[in-house]
Amino acid sequence: MSVLIVDTKCANLASVGFAFDRMGITNRISDDPTEIRSADRVLIPGVGSAPYAMEKIRAAGLEDTLRLLNQPVLGICLGMQLLFETLEEGGTSTAGLGLVPGHVEALDTGDLPTPHMGWNQLTDLIDDPLTHALNEGDHAYFVHSFAALITNETVATCRYHTPFSAMVRHNNVRGCQFHPERSSQTGSAILKAFATL
Repeated sequence: MSVLIVDTKCANLASVGFAFDRMGITNRISDDPTEIRSADRVLIPGVGSAPYAMEKIRAAGLEDTLRLLNQPVLGICLGMQLLFETLEEGGTSTAGLGLVPGHVEALDTGDLPTPHMGWNQLTDLIDDPLTHALNEGDHAYFVHSFAALITNETVATCRYHTPFSAMVRHNNVRGCQFHPERSSQTGSAILKAFATL
C-alpha cells in the first residue's frame, strides 16, 4: 500500500502524512508530475482559498497531470472542492480540475456560524469502498465555508443548516469535504480503504 500526497503549496501536508504513518501506510509528498503519474494512489489535500490553490497548481504545471490520472484519486477538504468543474468564491467563478461534474458554492449556513467548523455527522451513506467501514451517523471533522451540492456523485451527506455533499465519487476519483486525518476512527477507516483500492 502506498499513497502519493500532492504538494499543492496550500495544505497541512505533515498531518496527512502522519495519519498514514500511524496506520503503517507508505506515503510520500511530491509535486513532480512524473512521480504523480506513476503513483499507485494520489491524494490531493488543500486548505484555504480555491482560486489561490488552482493558481498554485497551474504554476507548478500540475493541472493537466491531475486531470489525466487513471489510478485512484482522493481529494480532501479544499482538495475535494478542486475536483469539481467550477468553484464560486469571492464573487467570481474559477475553473476547477473538472474531475467531478458540478460546482462548489458558498455554504448556506443560515443563522449558524461561518465557517462550518467542528464535528458533524455523515448521513445517507451509499455503497462504496470508502464507506464500507462507516455507519450512518458517524462523525467527521469539518472546517469549510464552501460546499458542493448533493448530486448523483454524492456518496455521503452532511447537514449544517442545509444539506451538502460530504463525500463524492466519480469514476476513479473520490472526495471528502471533511478532514479524514483529523476524524479519529472514521477518518482512519476512510484513509485505509483508499490506500487499499
